[in-house]
Amino acid sequence: MRFHTRKWVKPEDLNPNSTLFGGRLLAWIDEEIALYSIIQLETPRIVTKHMSEINFRSSARQGDIIEIGIDVLKFGTTSVTLTCEVRNMMTREKIISIDHITMVGVDEFGKPKPHGKTKIEYISDRLNRSS
Repeated sequence: MRFHTRKWVKPEDLNPNSTLFGGRLLAWIDEEIALYSIIQLETPRIVTKHMSEINFRSSARQGDIIEIGIDVLKFGTTSVTLTCEVRNMMTREKIISIDHITMVGVDEFGKPKPHGKTKIEYISDRLNRSS
């Protein structure tokens, strides 16, 4: 799992129990997954098609730094399916895991659009491709 983003848990991110609000965490995950998919599929239009069961394992408190990790499971014709894990950066305790998240590239009318990708590309891959 590659951990791409860190978030600092601030007072506005807390629920009435003074722990990280689950909806805030899911919004962070959805945004990170969308950005990752836009870059991988090289398309500016991505939608979240599906999220499997969301398993909250522990919580985070104000001042904690969390990391969002993503791995690609597979590429479809118009989609990419990923897995996600969020952990506390300091303790490495797992906060949440989502086994499958499917993101779909769409055209300007919101219809699924083939992307032609079959594997993860890194910046170095793209630089070598353009030479």
